[in-house]
Amino acid sequence: MKINSSMDSYFLGLDIGSSSVKAALVEVNTGECKASISKPEKEMQIIANHQLWAEQDPELWWSICCDCIKELKKQHRLGADQIIGVGISYQMHGLVALDDNGDLLRPAIIWCDGRAVAYGDKAFEQLGETYCASHLFNAPGNFTASKLKWVKENEPLVFENIDKIMLPGDYIAYRFTEVINTTISGLSEGVFWDFEGHKVADSLLENLGIPNEYLPELVDTFCQQSKVSAKGAQESTLLEGTPILYRAGDQPNNALSLNVLDSGDIAATAGTSGVVYAVTDQKKTKELKRINNFAHVNHSAEQTSIGKLLCINGCGILYKWLKENLDLYSYEQMNELAAKVPQGSDGLLVFPFGNGPERMFESRPLNFELRGMQFNRHDKATICRAALEGIAFSFYYGIKILLEDGIPDGIIRAGNDNLFQAEIFGQTLADLTQLEIQIYDTTGAIGAARACQITTFDQSQFSQSIEKNDFVRSFLPNVSCQGLKTVYSNWECIITHQLHNVTT
Repeated sequence: MKINSSMDSYFLGLDIGSSSVKAALVEVNTGECKASISKPEKEMQIIANHQLWAEQDPELWWSICCDCIKELKKQHRLGADQIIGVGISYQMHGLVALDDNGDLLRPAIIWCDGRAVAYGDKAFEQLGETYCASHLFNAPGNFTASKLKWVKENEPLVFENIDKIMLPGDYIAYRFTEVINTTISGLSEGVFWDFEGHKVADSLLENLGIPNEYLPELVDTFCQQSKVSAKGAQESTLLEGTPILYRAGDQPNNALSLNVLDSGDIAATAGTSGVVYAVTDQKKTKELKRINNFAHVNHSAEQTSIGKLLCINGCGILYKWLKENLDLYSYEQMNELAAKVPQGSDGLLVFPFGNGPERMFESRPLNFELRGMQFNRHDKATICRAALEGIAFSFYYGIKILLEDGIPDGIIRAGNDNLFQAEIFGQTLADLTQLEIQIYDTTGAIGAARACQITTFDQSQFSQSIEKNDFVRSFLPNVSCQGLKTVYSNWECIITHQLHNVTT
């Protein structure tokens, strides 16, 4: 599509998380980030009235989005006509339900809510592994479809009054525009999409007793999805008619933010938890329990693009725990201490688990462990080094699962934050994988704003914006690293033994 722009025109990117909303403005033609903001200062409330429950009020997301827009405009003295397109990223797998008046029927059941697992497991058993592998590319698990089944069984009056269900990003787009729609990528993250038939997963809906009419109309990920209505303009202060140009879940969007769009490209995030997200053009999977498979942002009937997502719970949360409990004052201090210890951490091994069941171990319980500690040899510095190496080992373990599931070798791209700011972590991962790791200074909100370039211009301009504005550095693998691989082999042998003991 063509769009009128000038050097003082901007795309707005919104990233709706469960803890905060982030917003960014990027210049239309260059893709350069001109401003960003995060609200609220304290994390948004998650409602947990019962064990395993996690809910949020979607009105809160919308209110904070509007606050972010107003503050960005005020701080940078922008007129409403200077924001000419909106891209939206959002927390995945949530369930928002509206009645036929467009009103909320209940709080959103968000991604980390665990109440629906039994319903997903039952659907998997009834549909069969062959169907789930070839059509859904996932076990129904605890995704949006299973959460809707929970509502059907436990809140029948709510279920009967549903007109449309949607994902969190769909709801924000609806509040801007009063139009309800979603994307193929969005439906796939809820396990509502049949990859083999390139259509809604009717067999799953029938199994769960969910009417097809509950699902919104489909639009492309990159297109003029809808326009800001008079009501949306009044509440958000955007100009009426401003187009919504892009929408995607946070992990596909984070990958896009790093220019991970082609088969073999890999995105990595190492925050509180860790994520490896790899793209393939092959419509097949052997893994239904250890990884998730979603339609990537550029997937279509003509172009297969599947995002394979592997999550590692025990990641930055371990480094944070060590900082607090070893009485260290900063991550920079920890990295400096770790750098004084030779590779291999003098025989000390860290197993960075203890933040809940790890999906890559089929949700079998493993705990944090320090193995090989010698009080006369090891100190805080050794522990810091072993922690960075142990987390890198867990990433490599996960990447090997992805490679075994058909991902070709490619470049790993990661954001310039959290553990990737630690030289030891980045270099250890590069040496183990023998892959280049490129570091970029970007965020999900910036990526969502830049994605509007794909809709209005083309992918090449979007990619050039990332390379020009964001590239920081590369970790290049050392060819000779046999000592490190020996340490890793010992680490993996211990994991294998632990898993065997857990299952028997």
